[in-house]
Amino acid sequence: MSTLVGDRVRVQPAPAVPEPRGRPSLRTILLAGAAVVWILGFAILHGTSTLTLPASELTDLHRSLNQFNAWVAANRADNPVFLYVFTPLRAAVDAVANLFITTFAASSTGLRLPEIGWLGTVGLLSWIAFAIGNARVALLTAAVFMFFGFQGLFVEATFTFALVLTAVLLTLLVGIPLGVLAGVYGRVARVITPVLDFMQTLPTFVYLAPLALIFLIGPASAVIATVIYAAPPVIRLTAHGIRGIPENTREASDSLGTTGLQRLVNLQLPMARRTIVMGINQSTMAALSMVTIAALIAAPGLGQVVVRALQSLDVGTAVNAGLSIVLLAIVLDRVTTAASRRAEPGAARNRKVSRRTRYVLLGVSLVLALAMVQLSRTMLWAAAFPAELNVGPIIVQAVGSASEWMQANLSLFTVSFREAVTNGILNPFQSLLTDTPFYILLAVIAMAAYALGGWKIAALTTACLGAIIYLGLWSDSMVTLAGTLVATAVVMILGIVFGVAMGRSERVDQIMRPLLDAGQTMPAFVYLVPFLGLFGATRFTAIIAGIIYAAPVAIKITADGISAISPTVVEAAVASGSTPWQVITKVQLPMARQTLALAANQGLIYVLAMVVVGALVGAGGLGYDVVAGFVQSSLFGKGLAAGLAIVFLGILLDRMTQAAAATPVRKIPSPKTTAT
Repeated sequence: MSTLVGDRVRVQPAPAVPEPRGRPSLRTILLAGAAVVWILGFAILHGTSTLTLPASELTDLHRSLNQFNAWVAANRADNPVFLYVFTPLRAAVDAVANLFITTFAASSTGLRLPEIGWLGTVGLLSWIAFAIGNARVALLTAAVFMFFGFQGLFVEATFTFALVLTAVLLTLLVGIPLGVLAGVYGRVARVITPVLDFMQTLPTFVYLAPLALIFLIGPASAVIATVIYAAPPVIRLTAHGIRGIPENTREASDSLGTTGLQRLVNLQLPMARRTIVMGINQSTMAALSMVTIAALIAAPGLGQVVVRALQSLDVGTAVNAGLSIVLLAIVLDRVTTAASRRAEPGAARNRKVSRRTRYVLLGVSLVLALAMVQLSRTMLWAAAFPAELNVGPIIVQAVGSASEWMQANLSLFTVSFREAVTNGILNPFQSLLTDTPFYILLAVIAMAAYALGGWKIAALTTACLGAIIYLGLWSDSMVTLAGTLVATAVVMILGIVFGVAMGRSERVDQIMRPLLDAGQTMPAFVYLVPFLGLFGATRFTAIIAGIIYAAPVAIKITADGISAISPTVVEAAVASGSTPWQVITKVQLPMARQTLALAANQGLIYVLAMVVVGALVGAGGLGYDVVAGFVQSSLFGKGLAAGLAIVFLGILLDRMTQAAAATPVRKIPSPKTTAT
């Protein structure tokens, strides 16, 4: 409606009129039908055709994979593929890794002291942090590496750092050129994008078994697995930075007669520098996460300390090593973030210190760092961290005592809460999945996939489920799926509650976003440690850890979706008399439906990765099969098959939630106006 004021028309929003309820959509009917079929099938036929395979039993496929493993071990030295491809590649990666390990962690001769002792490492790394970041980052680096020594974990921390450094350098060597090609040539982008999507869908566990089979266990396999896992972020962001350059800027460059190479070197790469550095940051954090998990294939460092502690339920040692991993993640994140800020356009104009003064400070600090390096190479006290300063046992004992106290005094709450959730939610839902005949569940999931994405998604889903059946791990896959879905449901509740609060309030966003960013820097292993002390080694612990691990990404995506809704629409709803609750439920959440589906997609992938890692604390399912395959050679085939089952389960969940996110959403009509 409108009113005439003078010669101008004042437009007023039309009053909100409830829309008549139409017939249910085909999607709703199909999903409801699938639910009815599932419930009836479970009620009538539960416990039949469940394809359960006991933990100690193997299928013919598993035995064939065991035989293949034995064949690879017997023919590794003679097979041309290994002789001329895999073995030289492993040797090259091993040489680079050993270079950094010998430099920072331990040499293979004498007292196994590194080429640069602890004092030189602290000085050199602090100077590098100062050179590419700032003084605060340098002080943080020095403090953290000194603290590693006080924890009694300096050698383990430098092993992890050396492997991360190796993996990041190799990742950049491969990733940046691929990203440049994808940014310059659209055909290359179309080819590698599905590959990157697939790589980022896979949980970290999946990389380990096949790479250990090909490259054996040890640092080389860990680095290769890490490069595969960490490459997608830097490739994507490099390509995005180059493609994001304005078209008129490229046209202006072309009008000056520049060649393609000149345009790339002088225009595109400099303008994309900040985005590329952001990609380096993401790849670095992914590398740290993978290096710690690669302890399962004998990667040295902090990851091995955590794995041994989790397997022996030694909470104190796990917390001590987990704290080191967190601190190392913070240092790597702050250094690369500072480098990203320095790469921003105009960053030089905002510096508080002149360029000349900075060069002088860099020169003086470099001399000091080199002096510390020389001391560490000549003085024993500067080469090996003094044992008398080691307070690690005190930390371990204090944390262990605190954990025992909490388990003794808070058990009424923790055990009651764990058992209530396990018996009230987890067990019934898991039984609903594992006790339903496989053919009914396959039909139900296929119907849901068709409702969400049509025939193509339904066919892909059916193929993935068929592959899981062929692998002989249907029941274990349903156990993993049950934990993943329950955790994802909780993640989405948290995502909606906190995401809406952040999207509607800048103050809440400013408070929560740094906490969420910090949560995303921590490797998956770390989340298991505190909950192990509270709830013991159960699948509930793994699910709670998965919820905390996946919640930050779901909350941030939801918050961004809510804040992106046009303020005009929200103001119109408020002007029509809607309460805040009505604005949220009738306007903001419906308009952010695609964003919520994207948040569910990312939450599922994060939860799946964490639930699988949770096998180390009793989660069971496919993760247990993978870990058992590492430990017992007789179960290697079953572990490898479990890794493949995780791949198919991840593809299934990813494609279904992507299809839901891609579905068009009916837009809320704009306020109508009439002129008088």
